[in-house]
Amino acid sequence: MAMLGDVATMLMHPFPATTTFGPVRNRVLPGLAARGAADHVALTFDDGPDPNSTPRFLELLAARDVHATFFLLGSMAERAPGLVRKIQAAGHEIGVHGWHHQSLLFRRPRATDQDLTRARDLLADLTGEQPTLFRPPYGVMTASAHRTARRLGLRPTLWTSWGEDWTARATPGSVHRQVTKDLHGGGTILLHDTDCTAKPGSWHATLGAVPLLLDHCEERGWAVGPLREHGRL
Repeated sequence: MAMLGDVATMLMHPFPATTTFGPVRNRVLPGLAARGAADHVALTFDDGPDPNSTPRFLELLAARDVHATFFLLGSMAERAPGLVRKIQAAGHEIGVHGWHHQSLLFRRPRATDQDLTRARDLLADLTGEQPTLFRPPYGVMTASAHRTARRLGLRPTLWTSWGEDWTARATPGSVHRQVTKDLHGGGTILLHDTDCTAKPGSWHATLGAVPLLLDHCEERGWAVGPLREHGRL
């Protein structure tokens, strides 16, 4: 029976990736899209922690008295364990982004399981807490990723709007415009606090956009915080 289950997982492996496309996901799968309470916006950052940039984001968020959710890569956390603990000590939420930043479509089920488990275990060891959220690289879920996430007690969590802040042409203004064109109360923002998988220096545009986004939310009466405070549907 176990062998049949593995075969079925391999055959179905690519199909759930279709749920990661924004318009369909946001309408049909609000839980996966991380839709929350109408008076709240969740702020999330992917791909860190990065000693070259993440501390700048922590300083900015502290100055604005805002907490966020950081989806960390195990490979980055292993190089900067102290920074992982600093993120946690500052009151931010930590989620799993996998060990390596590679699309799960190109991983076999066993490799997917090993990648997620390794990242989850490291973050749990560094923080003393079991992560409960998982965001797959590039937002691509697969059947094997869903299966492993369930086994590890991780909830797959994507987003409703992003800043396209990984490109060389990104500016604070462009990131702000890209996010806000799709942002409504209950939305979840995806940004990046590092350029480790993006154009070098792209995080500067993100850092400049964060105050603009916080002002935008404040003007509309939306509280900004981590996913744990999002009142998710």
